[in-house]
Amino acid sequence: MTAMQPKYVVISPVRDEGHLIEKTILSIASQTVRPIQWILVNDGSRDNTGAVIDEYAQKYPWITAAHRPDRGFREPGTGVINAFYYGHQFLRPSDWDFIVKLDGDLDLAPDYFENCFAEFSRDPKLGIGGGVVGHMIDGKLQIEENPFFHVRGATKIYRRECWQMIDGLIKAPGWDTVDELKANMLGWSTRSFPNVTAVQCRPTGATNSIWGNWVKNGRANYISGYHPFFMLLKCLSRAGQKPFLITGAGLFYGYVSGYLTRTPRVDDQDLIRYIRKQQLRRLTFRDSIWR
Repeated sequence: MTAMQPKYVVISPVRDEGHLIEKTILSIASQTVRPIQWILVNDGSRDNTGAVIDEYAQKYPWITAAHRPDRGFREPGTGVINAFYYGHQFLRPSDWDFIVKLDGDLDLAPDYFENCFAEFSRDPKLGIGGGVVGHMIDGKLQIEENPFFHVRGATKIYRRECWQMIDGLIKAPGWDTVDELKANMLGWSTRSFPNVTAVQCRPTGATNSIWGNWVKNGRANYISGYHPFFMLLKCLSRAGQKPFLITGAGLFYGYVSGYLTRTPRVDDQDLIRYIRKQQLRRLTFRDSIWR
């Protein structure tokens, strides 16, 4: 594998993205380094998403169209990973170096993946990476803020060795945090690349209400095994951000309701201990994955 010639595969779960998916397809087709296979999973769309995917699958032999029946509702945080693994069964090449989970509402510069793989080439211990995610607001590109170690779920690139060590993704909210925390525990580094941008054509969580999105995040934090004291402080700090009180209250409800409903947590006590140790180190101003 070289910085310019990696072998990578992409899986994109998409649902009702007919008005956006074509832009993403054209941006991937224009990449200086294209995937050896891209599996587009139509996750029960009710619009023309399936037809658009089929059209481009006929045009490009490296695109595979996969279709799931409509389950009748959205499953925030879970449905996307079920759809991802549905697409995974259509994976043909066995000699890939990287696997990518990519959303279907992104606009990528032609050298997006070339620049991402250059970062992986420079750091052999980089296990998970991806560009920062930005949104066009009033004609200006605004980048979403991230913890140092975090890569947005919209564009995650996994080195094969890391993917195998973390044993893939959990099928639950929090999948896009558990993967990184487990990778860090196992000695891999994870980070977004500030010099590489993926433009998301709609805001993160736009398919959910503001309240529902923060409840989902709180539930994801519970499933990931976050420390209760760390979560309390996180909820208090979020309460002062717009929209006031809603974000903190949503996080708190999502987290506490995990206890009340006895929602299963990630089945890895070593990982939970690692996460809580890192969070306590952060709260005491010591070195941690948050830096």
